[in-house]
Amino acid sequence: MRPVVLRVIGIGPGGPRQITLEAVDAIAATDVFLILDKGDRTSELTDARQQMLNTHAGPGHRVVQVPDPPRDRNPVDYEAEVRRWHAARVDAIDTTLTAHLPDGGTAAILVWGDPALYDSTLRITDALAHRRPLTVEVVAGVTSASALTAAHGIVAHAVGQPILTTTGRRLASTPDGADRNQIVMLDSSLAFRETAAPDDIVYWGAYLGTEHQILVSGRVADVTDEIVAKRARAREQLGWIMDIYLLQKAGQGRLRSTSE
Repeated sequence: MRPVVLRVIGIGPGGPRQITLEAVDAIAATDVFLILDKGDRTSELTDARQQMLNTHAGPGHRVVQVPDPPRDRNPVDYEAEVRRWHAARVDAIDTTLTAHLPDGGTAAILVWGDPALYDSTLRITDALAHRRPLTVEVVAGVTSASALTAAHGIVAHAVGQPILTTTGRRLASTPDGADRNQIVMLDSSLAFRETAAPDDIVYWGAYLGTEHQILVSGRVADVTDEIVAKRARAREQLGWIMDIYLLQKAGQGRLRSTSE
């Protein structure tokens, strides 16, 4: 079996102009693109990737749909379920590479945002590299965190302060003193409603950089209901949502109000 070059290419949070020149070059130099197919619910995301390929991929490239293994979203043991899901993804991608690049070549997986931030693809490629001859190349992408602060026109912290990047699942366990500036991802329940004080400030954004972009910011007490309503309405209309928010303790600085 000849080695395959597998590129993991960050393509930003969704806007077609947020892809980097390095990513454009990597896409142009790739033979086969692996798209994890999550069904009709996220067909618009698949279409967005396809549009990037139509613009930037070289002649003769191929797109291969890889059925994404099912996953329990509310398991009793979250970490064990994620490990099982990752192993199933490794099996699916390994089978696909063998079928479509038996004599070597270049393949790529396009990753929303940046591959190093709350994405499982690099864990999967590490496991693949233990199974088969494989060279992994990683291309950084614009993160949803940087797209969020840019869209709101803000700095994510006061002078010299740290930022904690976390998930909605872990927001309630943020240690005291680490909660001044928190970027929260993967939060389907908007956990800040249970953890934030009324005067804390939230900068929320969904579909960043796309035609569907929505922004809301303000005191938690003032804008929570608006965020909940807009999020629910957008998810119902589009069938999916990608959102993120910055949560700041009260008194960090001047609020810049944004609502779209």
